[in-house]
Amino acid sequence: MGNTCNWATNHELMTVYHDEEWGVPLHDEQKLFEFLVLEGMQAGLSWLTILRKREAFREAFDQFDYRKVANYDEKKIQELLANPDVIRNQAKIRATVNNAQRFMEVQKEFGSFDRYIWSFVGYKPVVNQFTSLDQLPARTELSDKISADLKKRGFKFVGSTIIYAHMQATGMVNDHLVSCDRHQEVQG
Repeated sequence: MGNTCNWATNHELMTVYHDEEWGVPLHDEQKLFEFLVLEGMQAGLSWLTILRKREAFREAFDQFDYRKVANYDEKKIQELLANPDVIRNQAKIRATVNNAQRFMEVQKEFGSFDRYIWSFVGYKPVVNQFTSLDQLPARTELSDKISADLKKRGFKFVGSTIIYAHMQATGMVNDHLVSCDRHQEVQG
């Protein structure tokens, strides 16, 4: 790849994530749930830490099948808390189970989580025109609004900063720098 966002050049996992996933409009329910979980797990940690553990997360959380995660019982939660390959934070693990249940409630109400979450951007990505990393916001009025709505629905670990990262990851916003080759590619 020629020009890339400079945050993605310090580690191979970050580069692959940037080049293949970040900012690509995503409409797959299971993948949307995966990113909701991973962004929540990242709270207080680096994204590289999460990428390094991503496969272990997939294995531990049944490939992020929200239908299965929603039914995790106390035994399964304790098993996850004992798993050294994932983030063993009780609040985050319990939030994941809760969020799977809330995710399915949203699906029931809106037909899909995709339809719900993308409605906030009018079903098309917000394309930003940033020229340097210091222009990228950590949160916006829109992520504040989505965060508040998710919290009202009972979701946990969905603060505005987490939700803005989710919006970036799932292509609801295109925050690739204009100098990055991917800025145009993710729109096509």
